[in-house]
Amino acid sequence: MYAVIKTGGKQYRVQAGDLLVVEKLEGEPGANVAFGDVLMLGDGETITLGAPIVEGASVSATLIETRKGLKVKIFKKRRRQGYRRTRGHRQHESVLRVTSVAGAGKTENWDGVVDMTTKAVLNARARNLKLEEAATAKAALAGEKAAAPAAKKAAAPKAAAAPKAAAPKAEAAAKKPAAPKKAAAKKPDAE
Repeated sequence: MYAVIKTGGKQYRVQAGDLLVVEKLEGEPGANVAFGDVLMLGDGETITLGAPIVEGASVSATLIETRKGLKVKIFKKRRRQGYRRTRGHRQHESVLRVTSVAGAGKTENWDGVVDMTTKAVLNARARNLKLEEAATAKAALAGEKAAAPAAKKAAAPKAAAAPKAAAPKAEAAAKKPAAPKKAAAKKPDAE
């Protein structure tokens, strides 16, 4: 059994057990969300269309997290005018797990357990990190970048010792005779 619901100005085809990313909804993680705007119900060959919504139909879901979506870049340019503007935007979105679809005298429930693991934790696991370790890894990278200029300063005394090692090469170059210089070509006189 599936349903077409409307939320955030968009329509989504859902069924029990689906993971759904929609425009931001109010609520804490773990809260139950009910959608009453069911535009269509489908059960195999049977389809029930709403005019505009199906009476008595509803879809229930559990809110997993509210996060920011992918970054969108806005770039404006007027050619030959020296005008360029770059802006960015990240839309807030909510992640839901659909738990049940009810309507037309039938109800389909999802038997699984809602996993409240956020996307940030899943990304950290994909890189074989724990979320706390990911924060420390970022701090360590920032520390390494700050330490890099200090390391260059520490490497400067080593560079002073380098001319001693380069001295044998300079002596070998001095023993070779220098290549003769070519004379510049004369320009013919213009008459």
